[in-house]
Amino acid sequence: MGRVERIGDCELHLGDCLEVLPVLEAGSVDAVVTDPPYGMAWKTPVSPRRAKSGRVVVGDDKPFDPTHLLSYPIVVLCGAHHYADKLPASSGWVVWDKRNGMPTNDQSDADLIWTNALRRVLVYRQVWNGGGSLWAENGADISIHPTQKPVALITWLLENVASSSKTVLDPYMGSGTTGVACVKTGGKFIGIEIEPKYFEIACKRIEEAYQQMRLL
Repeated sequence: MGRVERIGDCELHLGDCLEVLPVLEAGSVDAVVTDPPYGMAWKTPVSPRRAKSGRVVVGDDKPFDPTHLLSYPIVVLCGAHHYADKLPASSGWVVWDKRNGMPTNDQSDADLIWTNALRRVLVYRQVWNGGGSLWAENGADISIHPTQKPVALITWLLENVASSSKTVLDPYMGSGTTGVACVKTGGKFIGIEIEPKYFEIACKRIEEAYQQMRLL
């Protein structure tokens, strides 16, 4: 087993989720909310002033198989259109409109999020560019993780799709956005990240989220 950090109600594991998941306490997870690597072998199109070395996603060089996640009570999977052929049929989807009326660009106009917790299609609207040129909630460009999702989106998913969940698992934690959203909504969180530098960033962001909540 790798390193484990506990910050408030968050339990963060540095390691491969395929090794960590089998040793988690049975029944300790109510929902999985995650944005897994899905085989794009994608290179981050960052500008020179934001370019950073090593901006890759571990595991993104091969197709994603979600089988190890499908037994959890509630599952919410971002980017599911990239591996929809490996998912059970579901009438529950979220369409994330990333343009929200703005002109299209070289990024996708929308993202499809699969879930077993809905029987209808919902739409979430928030302008967002991926790949190192992210339009952050505060209006500033940020560049933390190549496929980072907005905290507002994950918060919305927690409140509208996985609202009955007390403990949320993100086995592909990245920079810790799902953990930050859990802190903001008062839930417990278990995160797993294989890349040490993103694990450190996730720890820092979650600690800062708790500090901000204490100031409210």
